[in-house]
Amino acid sequence: MGTKTIGVKDDTYERLKGRKRDDESFTDLVERLLEETTADWRAGFGTLDEDAADALEETVQESRDRTSAGLAARQRTAIEELADASEPEDPDETA
Repeated sequence: MGTKTIGVKDDTYERLKGRKRDDESFTDLVERLLEETTADWRAGFGTLDEDAADALEETVQESRDRTSAGLAARQRTAIEELADASEPEDPDETA
């Protein structure tokens, strides 16, 4: 296996040196740090166990139901108000 020389700023080198263990080379340090870091945050994104997924689905459905009920109630109120506004005040009055 070959090696590569990389350049880092002095402050970065000092930070790496501070994290390096006594029995580690800089290569070992970099490998350890890379292993500790999740390379792709999306790798575990969206994975829920079945119970958590079911609970989330139930919560979403309840929220949708409440939203729909609220919208329906506001729509009924608006229709009633429009109907009341279009009725003549005098019942004997014809349009």
